[in-house]
Amino acid sequence: MKTIDCRGLACPAPVLNTKNAIETDDLNEITVLVDNEAAKENVSRFLGSQNFAVSTTQEENDFSVIGKKLGTVDTGSAAAEKPVTETQKIMVMVATDCMGHGDDELGAKLMASFLKTLKEMGNDLWRLVFVNNGVKLTIEGSNVLPVLKEFEDQGVMILVCGTCLNHFNLLDKKQVGQTTNMLDIVTAMQLADKVINV
Repeated sequence: MKTIDCRGLACPAPVLNTKNAIETDDLNEITVLVDNEAAKENVSRFLGSQNFAVSTTQEENDFSVIGKKLGTVDTGSAAAEKPVTETQKIMVMVATDCMGHGDDELGAKLMASFLKTLKEMGNDLWRLVFVNNGVKLTIEGSNVLPVLKEFEDQGVMILVCGTCLNHFNLLDKKQVGQTTNMLDIVTAMQLADKVINV
């Protein structure tokens, strides 16, 4: 059993340090210490993708994420590639809750219209990634939640930046998608045939 202390580290350092530790030392058991909910979720999900049974404990503001290897590594992860199809894999990264500059009310309407119209991509729409102010579209009270939930039900993976949710103090208000980290986002960009930034 190895313990690594990732408290005080910004995303995606806790996941990268965990990845490095299990790859370098070929670990069967690991405990990762983190100090926020987003890091706990990110490290837990990463360990799960590497075929570790994951449990967590909390002591005051700190979390211990404990992973015990189950067997052969499963290559699936939040950013893993879908089975090969004839469609493109288009990733749309949304970094704002309104489209364009000038009038925020108009920008919010345009963003809602844009997200609804993404349905026209059909099966080509592969990932929706929300960062910075864009994470506000995934929280309770967002007028586009029904659209995003419909995408999720149709198999579109929605990734929501945990660092951004923490920054805006919105982690507990997220209603759709997986809380993610920069490693998952960069990996998804590598796997995508095309990335569209909004």
